[in-house]
Formats: sequence, C-alpha cells, structure tokens
Amino acid sequence: MTASSEDAPLAEPYECIFEFQPGWIDLTLHEGTKAEATALATEVVSGLNPLGLAIETSAAFDDMVERAVRLNDDVPVLAAAYYTETGEALANLMVDGYRDEGVPRPSAEEVTPLMLQWGNARVTGEPQITRLELPAGPAVRVQSMLKVRRWLGFGRKLTECIRYAVFPPDLQTLVVVTVHWEKLARSEEITALADEAVRSMQINPLSKDGVPIPADGGAE
Repeated sequence: MTASSEDAPLAEPYECIFEFQPGWIDLTLHEGTKAEATALATEVVSGLNPLGLAIETSAAFDDMVERAVRLNDDVPVLAAAYYTETGEALANLMVDGYRDEGVPRPSAEEVTPLMLQWGNARVTGEPQITRLELPAGPAVRVQSMLKVRRWLGFGRKLTECIRYAVFPPDLQTLVVVTVHWEKLARSEEITALADEAVRSMQINPLSKDGVPIPADGGAE
C-alpha cells in the first residue's frame, strides 16, 4: 500500500510515500474530522474477514475511528497504524516535517538530544541511538522506553518508541517518523515492522503546482 502526504499543508512542498506491507492502515485525514475518520474506518473494516477477528467488528471499527482522530490531532504529514489479522492494533506511525524559514536545518548531533524529549513522558533506561543510510536520506534512529503520564497525571505507564530523524538531500525540511506502541511483549516484532516501513519511505520535493521535481532539479 502506498500513502502520500502531498495534500498536507507544508512550508516546503514534498510528498512522503510508503510502500507499506499488509497490516499497515493509512489513517491520514485531510480534514481531521470524525466524519472523515468514520468513512475511512467503514471502508477498511468492510474489507476485513469477521471470522478471523479476535474482537467484535464494531470494536475494530471504533478503535480505528478514535485512533485516526487522535493521530491527526496535530495535523501530521502522514498517520498510520498496524493491525494484525485478528483486528488487534499493535503500533502507531506518524510523520512530521520541521523547518524554520531562514534557519539552517539542524545537524544529526543537534537533533539527537531533541529526539529524547517528550511533553508527556520521560525516557527510562539507556536509549539505542544509531545512524542509518535510508533510501530517503541519512537518518538518526533512536529507540527508547518511555514512562508516559496517564490521563489527568495519575501514575505512569511503560511504552516503547522509535524515532527516525531523516535528512532528505533535496530538501531543507527535517522529516521525523515516530513509531509508538504499548505491547512491550511484542517489541521485537514491532521493531522489525517499523524498520521495514521506514526503509520503504520515499521523500520527493514538489513544485508549487504539486508536481514531483526530478533529482536534477529540472521540471518534468
């Protein structure tokens, strides 16, 4: 499956395309409304085999609607979630772009400590930090355990997250992919799914008219 962000409101136009493996569901909303999320979930759930689900079809539908609305709250470039064949949601994936006009893009060294900062959580244990060469460009990958504040601030829960800061060579935008999950017993499986998804990612600059710009900078 391919998902593109070309309709997202970006300061520096580009498209973000994933060749998702089965299980990943594109939950990107262009208007961010519950009605749009409901239409998306209706289409996806209608294609599921109810006999193969471990939960009620209505539960899978409700989860997809709520998850789509929540993931699109901050208007990401792209939002997706991974669902098993039984209808269980394993992980969320979000793509965001960061760029300040007139300010140089931060370096990998500058970005790394920022990737360990969370508004509602703190990193616990020693994070795994690696450098990657992805098809979309050089990247910093940070995998960490998080203690997340629960609703109303009562207590914390353990979750796990991978952040990829990608430096597309043909853009000044910093593209950050965040994959987050709560089922820690399945971390090895989800980590493999996340790495596979990010390796499939393409980031292409667009003209003002939304036309992909070839690598040599010329117009198609």
